[in-house]
Amino acid sequence: MQKKGQKSENAIKFAKKYGMIRVRDAIQAGIHPETLRRLCEKGHLIKMARGIYVPADSEISPNIGLAQVAKRVPHGVICLLSALQFHDIGTQSPFEVWIAIDPKAAAPQIDYPPVRVVRFSGEALSQGTETHQIEGVRAKIFKPAKTIVDCFKYRNKIGLDIALEALKDCRRRKLCTNDQLWKYAKICRVSNVMKPYLEAIL
Repeated sequence: MQKKGQKSENAIKFAKKYGMIRVRDAIQAGIHPETLRRLCEKGHLIKMARGIYVPADSEISPNIGLAQVAKRVPHGVICLLSALQFHDIGTQSPFEVWIAIDPKAAAPQIDYPPVRVVRFSGEALSQGTETHQIEGVRAKIFKPAKTIVDCFKYRNKIGLDIALEALKDCRRRKLCTNDQLWKYAKICRVSNVMKPYLEAIL
């Protein structure tokens, strides 16, 4: 049997390897939840949310909330205001993490951070995604062009002014092309909505 010190050392190594760990991942690796609790008490780990831990000496990214949600909802895609913030488009700083999931998927039960769930289906969910490493977590996030189009599609939820600000900022900084915007506009069926705005900034 491993001694208590060896168990703690293995748990710390495991946490540092992955950057952010869930209790169930630790259990699968042979680490008891009580070991994680003791390491928190000793200041070696930080409990970020229920069942989520990070090494105490890690440099916490401003996108830590995205990583926490991506860890808990691996089938989801970071979208809308959270995707804008990640790509540094516009001026939005949402307190919730916006995540897109399939209409048939169960709503995630997450205490923290606050989560705003949006239901996407078909190509609207599968197209225009990219994977980023955030705090050691693989997070799926919509690309800038897809995010802009989504903002127009969900303009009644987030506001047309936010969609327009994002479009202008994205095109001014050449983060995407008109062809990319048209491609996703067709997929999301908002070509007619976006056409006058795209023509205005050409």
